[in-house]
Amino acid sequence: MRLNILITASEAVPFAKEGGLADVAGALPKYLEARGHDVRVVMPRYYKVDRQRFHLRGLPGALVVPMGVIGDMYCGVSEGRIPGSDVPIYFLEHESFYGRESLYETDNRGYLDNDNRFIFLSRASLELCKMIRFTPDLVHAHDWHTAAVPLLMNTVYRHDAQLAQAASLLTIHNMQHQGSFYEGAMDVLGVGWEHFTFLGLEMQNQVNLLKGGIYHATLVNTVSEGYAREIQTPAFGWGLEGVVRERAGALSGILNGVDYDEWNPESDPHLAANYCAGNLGGKALCKRELQRALGLPERDDVPLIGMVSRLVKQKGIDTLAEAMPRLLELDIQLVLLGAGEPWAHFYFGDLAARHPERFACRIGYDNRLAHQIEGGCDFFLMPSAFEPCGLNQMYSMRYGTIPIVRATGGLDDSVQNFDAGTRSGDGFKFRDLNAGALFDTVGWAVHTWYRDPAAIVTLRRNAMAKRFTWDEAAAKYERLYLEGMRMRLGEERFGDVSKERGVGSS
Repeated sequence: MRLNILITASEAVPFAKEGGLADVAGALPKYLEARGHDVRVVMPRYYKVDRQRFHLRGLPGALVVPMGVIGDMYCGVSEGRIPGSDVPIYFLEHESFYGRESLYETDNRGYLDNDNRFIFLSRASLELCKMIRFTPDLVHAHDWHTAAVPLLMNTVYRHDAQLAQAASLLTIHNMQHQGSFYEGAMDVLGVGWEHFTFLGLEMQNQVNLLKGGIYHATLVNTVSEGYAREIQTPAFGWGLEGVVRERAGALSGILNGVDYDEWNPESDPHLAANYCAGNLGGKALCKRELQRALGLPERDDVPLIGMVSRLVKQKGIDTLAEAMPRLLELDIQLVLLGAGEPWAHFYFGDLAARHPERFACRIGYDNRLAHQIEGGCDFFLMPSAFEPCGLNQMYSMRYGTIPIVRATGGLDDSVQNFDAGTRSGDGFKFRDLNAGALFDTVGWAVHTWYRDPAAIVTLRRNAMAKRFTWDEAAAKYERLYLEGMRMRLGEERFGDVSKERGVGSS
């Protein structure tokens, strides 16, 4: 079977990354290609995307991008390959939009022209199909940045020879960010003001790109089954829960996979020693080296709890801050790596200075240290307010680092709560988002550490045996693509295309 798939996203590893969206856009295409599909990816070329490092070559000519009232705009296109594959990735070269150090914001405030920047990305992604003579069976858009793609496909491109029959899939990675802009963005989109209604793009007198994408996409999915359920409720829908419920029949959840070539304790070059489930001696060496590097007392007997997180409310940092005074009364060690809201930098930095024997804090992001925290810690804490998928809990399980998580979204889907009676499970979970529940659950894990060492061995073994593969996720996306084609074309036409293209059901 062979499908033509266009993936459009604002970021992708290893080129540019600010969140889990980049992991999906960089990994999924490789596994779809391995399943026999013709996959193309398109994203902006930010300054951080180095042409020489990634061996990019410019395509001849300029891409003309209609931008409504602004008129035609132009950009160059560079082509490369996603490392480890033959998947072509196309970079839009437009310096005034993408020639910036940051992807989305400066000084924690979104760029004032983000509406035009990402309407341009959406429109250019579709125009690119003509330039490279690619006729997609399905266009896969991600988050609000390319949510205009399904809208444009149903309006401006509904009679286009290359796009009229293509289905669309919109993947929601984070419902909180919706792409809301002043109503004048309608004139840039160029789809007609009849779409600026409560049942279209309008929300609170603004253009909401994500809302439009949810209404117009053939299918919608999120990055976990749990999050797909949650965004239909006021607590997690951020005002769009009613829109999501209207499309519930077209909604699904697919848990992200893990790149086990990078996150593997048996071969990780960042660790002081490698180890496996059958021989955990190296993990003890990793723990001592991490303690030594961060200035903590080198103790084998104390439970070492790690966090690698953006220091923002979504990640439960405010709840952690409230719980910290009681946590630091326990006989534990804590390690925190991350950056985010300025108050958190000062608060956790001050705590670390006052409790150097129990708490180490590093502000910023260091990939090597992130790997060392996964390998050297005994537990990994994720008290998220909401978590569409989450990856660190999956990394942690591979490293035998037992996750302590709030039961939300992908955290709830991927971590099985420990049952002392049956010795089943691979982590510790709590449901209520408050300091008391967080403290109690950490206390439960610490009590288990000190009073039931055999249970810790079992938890580690269970966790390290678990896998979240992109092979499995890609197979689910493939089935979703076929369903989208069936919905777009109708059963009879889909059957004809299936015979012509050698596409079967899977």
